[in-house]
This record gives sequence, structure tokens and C-alpha cells, in this order.
Amino acid sequence: MSYSGMTILREALRGHRGWSRAWRSPTPKDAYDVIIIGGGGHGLATAYYLAKNHGLSRVAVLEKGWLGGGNTGRNTTAIRSNYFYPESTALYDLSVRLYEGLSRALNYNVMFSQRGMMVLAHSEPEMEMAARQVNAMQLGGVDAELLTPRQVRKIAPLFNFSDKARFPIHGATWQGRGGTGRHDAVAWGYARAADHHGVDIIQNCAVTGFLIEGGVCKGVETTQGLIRADRVGAAVAGHSSVLAQMAGYTLPIHSYALQAFVSEPLKPVMDTVALSPALGVYFSQSDKGGLVIGGGLDRVPSYGQRGNTPMHEEVLGGLIEMAPMLANVKLLRHWGGIVDVTPDSSPIIGPSGVPGIYLNCGWGTGGFKAIPAGGYLFAHLLATGDHHDISRPFDLARFQTGQLIDEGAASGIAH
Repeated sequence: MSYSGMTILREALRGHRGWSRAWRSPTPKDAYDVIIIGGGGHGLATAYYLAKNHGLSRVAVLEKGWLGGGNTGRNTTAIRSNYFYPESTALYDLSVRLYEGLSRALNYNVMFSQRGMMVLAHSEPEMEMAARQVNAMQLGGVDAELLTPRQVRKIAPLFNFSDKARFPIHGATWQGRGGTGRHDAVAWGYARAADHHGVDIIQNCAVTGFLIEGGVCKGVETTQGLIRADRVGAAVAGHSSVLAQMAGYTLPIHSYALQAFVSEPLKPVMDTVALSPALGVYFSQSDKGGLVIGGGLDRVPSYGQRGNTPMHEEVLGGLIEMAPMLANVKLLRHWGGIVDVTPDSSPIIGPSGVPGIYLNCGWGTGGFKAIPAGGYLFAHLLATGDHHDISRPFDLARFQTGQLIDEGAASGIAH
């Protein structure tokens, strides 16, 4: 069913009895051309682009829980491409461009709001680095500006501009095309569109092992039985290392909990996304009025989707220093997602080293913003067996050759 204003009007008049299911709940087939492990944003986007761009409909997405129940539903919804290296700029700006047309392409409102992204600088040396960042972005063809304190104050007057501020604001970088999206809507939109193209989306189907014949992966063992496939793509974020152990390969990845917070609803006080690396916090305001707040990684590797008090104090203390007027705002809830971090803070897209198994992982804190690009590039790899030019630098082999893409600074505050 195509969603439109006329469809909504018609169903309202019919008592909403004519809506069809957004996607099917099929029984797994014995074999597919491609199996995608992971029903989050990257897995669903990969399945959609495999079907739409490459004509592969014998595709299955296997999700151990429910769609979007992992990191896709546990993030702070920021979307941006303000990275330093040209390889990263190309990847993340592809994602922003795809986001810009995604609601129309999927016939589903992902609520992409280009309200801008601001990264604060609190000293003259930080302003020098900010200028370097802006120059690099502009050379890469990405929109970027260097803002003065007066310009920052005009955009966000709630910030701490006191002469006695512990971290005075000297300026900021600005990407106007950045913003936020609705995380659940992105997952549901890709799921609905992939199902429309014939992809089987199978929930509550955990992978328990790999079928390796003659050194080549020929399928996966699951809680719903053995499923064969010519190619298997793993897009499971923080659990990439767990799958790697099952298949007999290793990854240069550590997994950490990354916390986020939402406040009680407020009247509009913030209409952009702001990040302060020095204070260890970033935040925006949702359409419902709640402040969506994020910070750095928990210090100890863990698979526990829960927070700890020291990180609460660090993030929320930084928020109050950044915007003192928010000191009395009450928190509504907080949560944690498990992110997979590589040594250079850049993702891995490419073969795993075991023939037949391909990787989409290592996104760290950049997974949500990169969903469209990650799916687009991973689908190209799985369909053709070769890299897209944009994904080639992110192959696992870079850790052997030393051609790293060190985005520890541009990725924000988490590393």
C-alpha cells in the first residue's frame, strides 16, 4: 500500500480497516542468494538496496530480536558529515545526501530535520583546529562554516556566554545540512520497502553458527534451522566480535556501552544539534520537547545495556556548564547501546577473511548517521563481490597495510 494524504483520508472514512501490514512475517526458506545477519538500520538498508539497486530479491534479513531493537533504537538521532579525512567525508556525505531524499524514496516519513550541527570551540587552539576542519570539509565538497561567538549566540542563546565561564565559547564549526532523524522510522521505512521488493525479514531468529564447507561459508545455523546462502553479510554492530568467534576470524574491535538521556518535555529552547568535545556532551531537542543528550563511551568494555553513575555525572555536568539554564530540568529516562570501536575510529566494510562472509561493522558512535550509506555500499559489495570506490578505503586490510583513517577527533567525544 502506498502512503499518501489521500490514503489517510480514505482509511479515516473507512474506520482504518483497510491498512495492510507494513511487512510480512515469513517462514525461512531453505536457501537464499544473500543472508543479512542483523535487522537494524544497516541490515535493513542493505537488503533494500540489494533488491532495488541490484535486482536481488532472494534475500533474508535475520534478526535475533525485533526490528530496530538494538542500536538503531538506542541512539541520539544526530545526522552529519563533518569529518576530516576525504575518505570519511565521501562516506558520510553520501549518507546525508541519501537521507535528504529518503522519505520520498521509501514512501515513509523518516522525519529528517536539517536543523544544523554545531561543534563548539573553547580556546584559541581549538579555533585553529576548527578552521582546519572547516577547510578540509570544504575541500571535500561538504558545507561548512566557522562561526564567531556572536554567531553562535544568535543560533543558541541558551549557551554559557558568561565572562566567568569555565569553558568560554570562542566560536564553532557549523554544518547547516546536518540535523536529526527519527531512528525507529528509518528502520521501519527500510523494512517496509525491502519487504515490498520481496525480501524476507525474519524476526526472533538468532544465528548460532556458520556452515563452513571447504573453507567457504555456505550458510548459517539458526534457532529456526539451517539456512543456506551464497553470501552472508554481518551487520550486528557491537556483537560483530561474537559472530567472528563463531566463524573463526578475529576483528580489531572493542565493544562499549554508550549511554543517552532524554529529559522531560520543554517548550522550544534549542533548534539545532550542538556538541562540545571539551565538555563531553552533545544535545538537541526533539519534536516532543524532550532534550536528547549524549556523551562519551563507558570506560570498560561491556555488553551491558545499562549506564553507570560516573558517566551520568560527566555528561550531565558538562550539559549544565554548556547551558546553565537547564540545571533544574528533570530526566525522563536513559539507556545504553553497545557500539563496536576500531583502533582508528572508522568503520569496516569488506570481506571478513572467511570466503563468503562480509562485514559491515566498527561504526562506533557513527552508525545511525551512516545507515543509508552503509546499506548502499554494503549492498554493492555483496551483489558484485567488489568494493564501491567509497567503501574501498574501509576494508579490513587497512589494519595490515597501515593505511588508517583516524577519525578519533572528528567522530566527536566518544573515543
